[in-house]
Amino acid sequence: MQQFVVPQFIDIEDKIFGPVTTRQFLILLVSGMSIFIIYKIADFTLFITLAVIISILTVVLAFVKVNGQTFHYFLLNLLQTIRKPSLRVWTKEYSKDELNFLRKQEPPKIEKKEQVHKQFGHGHIRDLSLIVNTGGYYNSNNFS
Repeated sequence: MQQFVVPQFIDIEDKIFGPVTTRQFLILLVSGMSIFIIYKIADFTLFITLAVIISILTVVLAFVKVNGQTFHYFLLNLLQTIRKPSLRVWTKEYSKDELNFLRKQEPPKIEKKEQVHKQFGHGHIRDLSLIVNTGGYYNSNNFS
């Protein structure tokens, strides 16, 4: 029989250097490039303001985890929950016309059927137990 290796630790990201993962490195790289571009384009006060905002967002996106999930997954789940909540409540309110129409309707007639009760004896119970014990192989019609 051929054996297969079951992968373990599939939820752990690969580390590039030290504790920094590939995702975190790319987030830091993009934010560093955007801060550098802002440094070349904007004046000093605007640069400081935007650099602080971008740095805070970068640290939050790269390193913060909420309930074991990375922050961007948390944000996506939060947006999904806000847009489409999973609890659906049906509150049907009838208008007066609909209520009057429903009151005027006659309720549907339900026909009662007679139930036939069979009398079972010891032989029938014995046959049922044999059918159950043999897994359906025993058929009482073959032996009667």
